[in-house]
Amino acid sequence: MLSTGLSQGSVPKLERPGPLRERVYEALLELIITRALSPGQHLVETELAGHLGVSRQPVREALQRLNTEGWVDLRPAQGAFVHEPTEEEADQLLVVRALLETEAARLAAANAGTEGLERLDELCRTGEAAVAADDVDAVVAANAALHAYVMELAGNAVLAELSRQVDRRVRWYYTPVARQRGMQSWIEHRELIDAIAARDAARASEVMRGHTEQTRTSYHHRADKD
Repeated sequence: MLSTGLSQGSVPKLERPGPLRERVYEALLELIITRALSPGQHLVETELAGHLGVSRQPVREALQRLNTEGWVDLRPAQGAFVHEPTEEEADQLLVVRALLETEAARLAAANAGTEGLERLDELCRTGEAAVAADDVDAVVAANAALHAYVMELAGNAVLAELSRQVDRRVRWYYTPVARQRGMQSWIEHRELIDAIAARDAARASEVMRGHTEQTRTSYHHRADKD
């Protein structure tokens, strides 16, 4: 186990050729989002470079970009650390997410066809199976996929673009409460799918609003505070 907290071999080597700078950035960001690199954790360039099989330069460039975007804090004479989000930061983002997704649910109820409903059911079954298997990473991925598909069904390109700007941080905040939310989250997803299938826009909005509020509340009351 290295001081980064990552077990040796847990991070795949990056393949070349390709835009290495971007690939290193994406790899580090994914490790932060999934909390393999936890908030407050010291990020050592040489160790991260060793994990990823690259030189220190693209790691340094990635950390600078992550600092600009608020994922990493660069502290003078100390180095790089994973950003520790405040409760206020999380709350502001989750409130915005609720507004976007409530509208997406309303539009999805008006637009979804048979194929879309079948896909929603498939995504929900994937999430339910992940909960049953206690696979937190799979639960988070399935949750993100289902919400992204509701956004796709909404058919509003501007709404979708705004959602993409926040969806990675939503995953970051959802990861520590995924187990806490458990199957209840997927019961709420089923209620949402039922409302969309019934073309009940008002009900779909109501269910999504309540669902996102439950996630926001769970984050603030999570048992394992960062």
